[in-house]
Amino acid sequence: MNDVSLISVVDDDESLRESLEGLLKALGYGVKVFSSAESFLGSKTLAQTRCLILDVRMPGMSGPELQRELAGQRIQIPTIFITAHSDEDVVSRVMAGGAVECLLKPFSEDSLLKAISQALAGYTERPQCQLPRNTP
Repeated sequence: MNDVSLISVVDDDESLRESLEGLLKALGYGVKVFSSAESFLGSKTLAQTRCLILDVRMPGMSGPELQRELAGQRIQIPTIFITAHSDEDVVSRVMAGGAVECLLKPFSEDSLLKAISQALAGYTERPQCQLPRNTP
């Protein structure tokens, strides 16, 4: 993806995915959208993602479960959680797990862009995403 930062959006809400995809592309970012955590995990996009925008509650694997799975695989992607539910326990857990921000839906464009800037600035300080290798 050359110099364009790739942002992956994982949310089961199709209208939100489409809205974020349009906004982020208009701002010059590369964007990939996924309807589930499982589809993101199984994608080739994983290694290219520089910022992950992740819904907390989704059918199947939840956002916090994906965060733990990535951490378990030692994959570090700056993550912005988004949620329609203000649950302090969840917010404190995802933030303790290394999230950049947790935004309550509906969130402002400004708050999202500020969080993305923080995530991308922090990414340069992190090691490149290391995907696990199959060893014989």
